[in-house]
Amino acid sequence: MSTRVDHGVTRGTFSLDGETFDVDNNVWVIGDDEECVVVDAPHDVDKVLEVVAGRRVRAILATHAHDDHVRVAPALAAATGAPVLLHPDDLVVWRLTHPDTDPGGELADGQVLDIAGTGLRVLHTPGHSPGACCFHVPELGAVFTGDTLFRGGPGATGRSFSDFDTIVGSISRRLLTLPADTVVHTGHGDDTTVGAEAPHLSDWLSRGR
Repeated sequence: MSTRVDHGVTRGTFSLDGETFDVDNNVWVIGDDEECVVVDAPHDVDKVLEVVAGRRVRAILATHAHDDHVRVAPALAAATGAPVLLHPDDLVVWRLTHPDTDPGGELADGQVLDIAGTGLRVLHTPGHSPGACCFHVPELGAVFTGDTLFRGGPGATGRSFSDFDTIVGSISRRLLTLPADTVVHTGHGDDTTVGAEAPHLSDWLSRGR
């Protein structure tokens, strides 16, 4: 069975540094007809399970630990039996939402996860948060960037635990070096490609965060 990407959207809020915003989050599910992994667990377990569509969930992969990406992660783990995997540098952010619950495992830079016979490589891309990660799936010509890279530029860095120079360095070294036709599946909003974003690096540096 061929590996594919399924997509849903959940609606809720994002809160940090005493501010709260309404947000729509993408939910990405990578797998075949039998098994899958879920990228992020925002807002609504039932919405995520609709995209899973009865398959075995092997893991819940957190691009980072802001509350709109992990709010229902423990509940989704309980519903599916799958571990939540998070880069340890983001534990400090995770604790803001889940002070009494640990993730189920760790992500590490360069780690390759096998799902339905397809390799998914973890790229540690700090900047939006210390432990932010992207997931590159060469076989699908895709990378899942969470809030590290969007159509139009880097994720926000004006809040706690973030840094503009760090995120731009992560993007330039880890993402813009991927093949130009790599599809960028983001945490919010529309897809883009590496080739569409790469020419704008100097513009991002000029405008700052």
